[in-house]
Amino acid sequence: MHLPASPTRHRISGKTRLIALLGSPVSHSKSPGMQNGCFEALGLDFAYLAFDVPLEKAASAVEALRVLNVRGANVTMPLKRAVCPFLDRLSPAAEMAGAVNTIVNDDGVLTGHITDGIGYTLSLEDAGIDIAGKVMTIAGIGGASTAVAIQAAMQGVAEITLFNQRDAFFDAGHDLVEMLQGRLGCKARLYDLADVAQLRASMARSHIFVNGTPVGMEATLGQSVVPDAAYFHPGLIVSDLIYVPEHTALLKMAQAAGCKTVSGLGMQLFQGVEAFRLWTGRDMPVGLARSLLRA
Repeated sequence: MHLPASPTRHRISGKTRLIALLGSPVSHSKSPGMQNGCFEALGLDFAYLAFDVPLEKAASAVEALRVLNVRGANVTMPLKRAVCPFLDRLSPAAEMAGAVNTIVNDDGVLTGHITDGIGYTLSLEDAGIDIAGKVMTIAGIGGASTAVAIQAAMQGVAEITLFNQRDAFFDAGHDLVEMLQGRLGCKARLYDLADVAQLRASMARSHIFVNGTPVGMEATLGQSVVPDAAYFHPGLIVSDLIYVPEHTALLKMAQAAGCKTVSGLGMQLFQGVEAFRLWTGRDMPVGLARSLLRA
């Protein structure tokens, strides 16, 4: 039987290097389409595939990268912290965050990087927003939120207020506050996300609000981490790290309140730009990557 021509089929060879996406869930991810499209456009012999890996398999997944000589990986929830003990090195930002979202395999030496923070700040720059000297409120202290807080502090944000549920991550939030203040010179504090009065007060005096929780995606689709539209004010920039859906309930509520909004699609784009450079040594074609993410 004659098979029709396929650019992807012709591109895959015995020399093609694999790059993986590790996490759970991953079926919603737009990264494979973006990365593979850019590899093909530049004629690079890589293939990017998503693998659903539960938390308890973190060590096995990292070992598989070594055994199969995988060039690298993106790491998403719930593995961003869990894979760190099994890597050989961490970049300075990843070491401060205690989490990674990108792994590079150099001849069996696995280095963990965190590109979420720079991806987020680049997405704000792309929207014409300067963060220097601003006051920021962040809901959630997971891997991506921590990376955002660290990068924001490194780029001159004056004050960051963190909110999180009193779960297993809450105590780690105190360490993050100490790091932001002691190592990066940014005023910081931590509160329980259930303290809605404090959340409202913090948002009232902030320039930027960031949702770094999963509220608004998957099982909580249509829900918002901010309980009421009265929490917003027109001068507030509201951003969501969720990018599927692109227009979350939080962003819709904020837009209706007159706020400028930034979706998680920008962070997803620019963190991928940096990861692409780490794996390939080449600059990702940003215009193409943006169109692939939106496709």
